Amino acid sequence: MLTYQHSGGRLGDVSQPRWLSEPEQRLWRAWRAMYQRLESTLDRDLARDSGLSGADYALLVPLSEAPDQRVRARELRNGVGWDRSRLAHHLRRMEQRGLLVREDCPTDARGTIIRLTDEGRRAIEDAAPGHVAAVRWNFIDLLTEEEVTVLTSVAKRVNDRLNEADNA
Repeated sequence: MLTYQHSGGRLGDVSQPRWLSEPEQRLWRAWRAMYQRLESTLDRDLARDSGLSGADYALLVPLSEAPDQRVRARELRNGVGWDRSRLAHHLRRMEQRGLLVREDCPTDARGTIIRLTDEGRRAIEDAAPGHVAAVRWNFIDLLTEEEVTVLTSVAKRVNDRLNEADNA
């Protein structure tokens, strides 16, 4: 028996694969194309309108929403799903641009606290209105209330499965 081992668990016998049906294949290909084009379009518009990359925005949002605009680096990394190296490099670039600062954690000598600067706060506040308008125009406003509910449920189930796999 040929099995496939995912990082989060065994997927089972792949010597007899359950191929996708035509409708499932259309869904999967349409979903991938939509996701890739949507992310590319939103990132391009964000960079054009605000000078922030999608990665910058992904880090600035949780910092701007956190108490005292401070987040432990480990929590930030887990929240965006990046590896340690990617986060460290991107934080360094954002720090050089004055958007955030890294500080020693007062309760853990090995930890780092990421703090949003006034410049970072201005950047996210300036970028957010245009970004949310682009998200609405390119995605949210195309959906009915029922579709929003269904897609939210689907996303939650998929994320729950992936979280289970990551924690297995």
